[in-house]
Amino acid sequence: MTSFDYDLFVIGLGSGGVRAARVAASHGARVAAAEEHRVGGTCVVRGCVPKKLLVYGAHFAEDLHDARRFGWEVPECRFDWATLRHNVLTEVNRLCGLYIDTLEKHGVDMILERAVVAGPHEVRLAGGRIVSARHILIATGATPIIPDVPGQLHGITSNEIFHLEALPARVLIAGGGYIANEFAGILNAFGSQVTLVNRTDVILRGYDEQIRDRLLQIARAKGIDFRFNASFSRIERTADGFLDVSMSGQDSLEVDQLIFAIGRRPKTDDLGLTEVGVDLDAMGAIVVDADNRSTVPSIHAVGDVTNRVQLTPVAIREGQAFADTLFGNKPSRVDYSFIPSAVFSHPPLASVGMTEVQARKALSAVHVFTSDFRVMKNVLAGRNERALYKMVCNAENGVVVGLHMIGPDAPEILQAAAVAVRAGLTKADFDQTIALHPSMAEELVLMK
Repeated sequence: MTSFDYDLFVIGLGSGGVRAARVAASHGARVAAAEEHRVGGTCVVRGCVPKKLLVYGAHFAEDLHDARRFGWEVPECRFDWATLRHNVLTEVNRLCGLYIDTLEKHGVDMILERAVVAGPHEVRLAGGRIVSARHILIATGATPIIPDVPGQLHGITSNEIFHLEALPARVLIAGGGYIANEFAGILNAFGSQVTLVNRTDVILRGYDEQIRDRLLQIARAKGIDFRFNASFSRIERTADGFLDVSMSGQDSLEVDQLIFAIGRRPKTDDLGLTEVGVDLDAMGAIVVDADNRSTVPSIHAVGDVTNRVQLTPVAIREGQAFADTLFGNKPSRVDYSFIPSAVFSHPPLASVGMTEVQARKALSAVHVFTSDFRVMKNVLAGRNERALYKMVCNAENGVVVGLHMIGPDAPEILQAAAVAVRAGLTKADFDQTIALHPSMAEELVLMK
């Protein structure tokens, strides 16, 4: 048998790579892993975790205001961005350390430098050393897309938001997806004047139309300005230090900060993949089969670098399935149906299964049930903001094929409800469940 330095070499230690390395090592494999930036990847370092902490911080803006309606004597409060930024980055450092400790405890050899593929069974490290492995796993994730427009370097991406020295008074966010809408809500709550510019007239493509329209309505009421059907033509720094952003389809804007949130592309540049025969698609994603195997049998990929579903829990599940199948004698594949997702906007929205439009295209008959209500807390706080829950059912058998929500704690509520949708429960099953009163979640079993 051919001798290799390792059974598995993982390039990229984000959510998918960390899970695959740890599980493979727990199955007895000799594992090495390389990371050129920080262990934890996008989610831990510059994505889900620090973003959610900013979301929590942003919610205090309304909570402190509402508290007065509930009898609390709240003095005028001042938000200090530097304090939150420092505490968030400190938490990120703590989590990165925990990831490293976990991998080391499982016997994974950590290599904190860039690694590229040098052959079907070889990896070249930045220092020049060549390492051999029976299997190579690419888990390098994705990176923000920056448009090709004059002055593009004046803008930043979601990677840099967490390191801003000060909050911008006026910020333009380019994009209509979840990253754009989440940071629009965060920065608006912190006091920035936010303008969101999108090249189409649709935000959150892929989510149910009624739910995303409700978010647009609420966001506008909160003071976020939306400009649609616009594309950038030029970005210039003015003599006063501001940014002059020229657009086609909309008037130009002068802002303090421009944030690009127009999508993410697989991070496969200069990894040596095509040179050894690994096929990439038009976006640069690694083409893999159901077992995460590329066109080179010894090279595999999981997570955003495959561009299947760019979600952290999916990457984790793929890493687990990969390691169990290859090293644990437990063949498994990821089920990509009924994946729940959420947008941590203000208010948040969450979804699982088919939208109404998707269901009407796929099924012969559809029944739709909704609950459009004012949350009890909002009533006493004097807010007109309304929540909306929507259930999409197959009319032939009553099976719930989609569930969509916008309102406080929607992601927390939907996680449990997603189990019911995936299990194929019917509207009757929901109706027969006694409501938990008074709660927002009870609307799930009271829809008409």
